Amino acid sequence: MASLCLNSWPLSPPSQPPKLSEAPSPSSSSLNINSYYGSKGEASKPIVVSGNPPTFVSAPGRRIVAVGDLHGDLDQTRCALEMAGVLSPDGQDLWTGGETVLIQLGDILDRGEDEIAILSLLRSLDIQAKDEGGAVFQVNGNHETMNVEGDFRYVETGGFDECIDFLEYLDDNRDDWEEAFVGWTGVSKQLKEDRKMPQNYWDPWNLVRRQKGVIARSILLRPGGPLACELARHAVVLKVNDWVFCHGGLIPNHVAYGVERMNREVSHWMRGLSDSDESDNPHFPFIATRGYDSVVWNRLYSRDTSELDDYHNNQIHSILEETLHAVGAKAMVVGHTPQTTGANCKYNCSIWRIDVGMSSGVLNSRPEVLEIKDNKARVIRSKKDTSSESQVVDFI
Repeated sequence: MASLCLNSWPLSPPSQPPKLSEAPSPSSSSLNINSYYGSKGEASKPIVVSGNPPTFVSAPGRRIVAVGDLHGDLDQTRCALEMAGVLSPDGQDLWTGGETVLIQLGDILDRGEDEIAILSLLRSLDIQAKDEGGAVFQVNGNHETMNVEGDFRYVETGGFDECIDFLEYLDDNRDDWEEAFVGWTGVSKQLKEDRKMPQNYWDPWNLVRRQKGVIARSILLRPGGPLACELARHAVVLKVNDWVFCHGGLIPNHVAYGVERMNREVSHWMRGLSDSDESDNPHFPFIATRGYDSVVWNRLYSRDTSELDDYHNNQIHSILEETLHAVGAKAMVVGHTPQTTGANCKYNCSIWRIDVGMSSGVLNSRPEVLEIKDNKARVIRSKKDTSSESQVVDFI
């Protein structure tokens, strides 16, 4: 029987180290990053990351905050991060989360005009968080993989303009990508204010500029391009403590294929690298990036359960439980499908759906974030909202 709990959902105590179908191998990139993620905090043990890109993360005692799809809306992004307590509200873009672990679930690209600025902001916060014993992780979504494929169907005019400005900015700062990329958020604001765009969409100069924007975006995001290589730093599946995070949804055949293997293949593809000396072309990671049931496109767990009969709901619940057992997780967090009623959990709260369509290019809804703390999970909404904690189904 289900009962409503107005506060938080208590998780089971941390389990013994799970038997993963693919545990990190000794040869994988495994870091004990006490100094890497800061040595100021004495209360918490160091964060340990395995995999390249990061796949398995042990973050003992950390507060975890997850943020869904952002789609190029920098203002809404800042609002969500401030609400989560990890970004200063003074416009200085300072990390205020201490040892918090922030996870962004993909779809930063498309539908907005500040895509690169958001990527830059998150990288800046990651650098700052490490000094405080915290961390910022991202997972790639379907719009990241689409853009690396050259699919620009959902790019706004302002998004192409940002690519032109950013590419020109890189030409002036080609000596230090890291410094240039981290500094882009502040630079882009001024460039947007200075830019004077023609009013008529069909003005010849406007059409030329759009063509220039497509070329600039292709240079930046093609496999091996500077922004594609930046995206390649991030996983498509990330497991932090007893939680697994991905954009669309993980299913058993993904785990059987190998979580770390998928992450590595997507990263290599984005970098334009080949896994074999016999081929000049990198292996295309179909299981992760293409098809309705791929990791970044899967909507199995995000459907409206009221539209499904008991048989199909039970099937989905069974698949979810099998997946979580296989990967050794208590629950999964996904984005990808806007939840018009706000972030929520289903199937005994073993799945959390946190894409609320906050971008002005989607639903322009109020930002919401998921907080996991002391083995409890809750949705943080606007402080102006009296019911700021989610109503969560607690199955007994």
